Amino acid sequence: MIKLKKLNNENFVINESQIECIESIPDTKVIMMNREFFLVKETPEEIIEKTIKFKARIFSEYKNICVDKND
Repeated sequence: MIKLKKLNNENFVINESQIECIESIPDTKVIMMNREFFLVKETPEEIIEKTIKFKARIFSEYKNICVDKND
């Protein structure tokens, strides 16, 4: 999940894995897989960077999980 800001300055959290595409029209329009969309203040590049950082954090945490092979 990544945090974004709507044009009215309302903060919200979005499931980044459900983003279908991002358009600049000139505002940034985030279109979801269910065809709903959000107009946000962040640029497409900022959204991509937030997604990369979120996924890196998830993979980093995954690597720290210890699995006991005896279970």
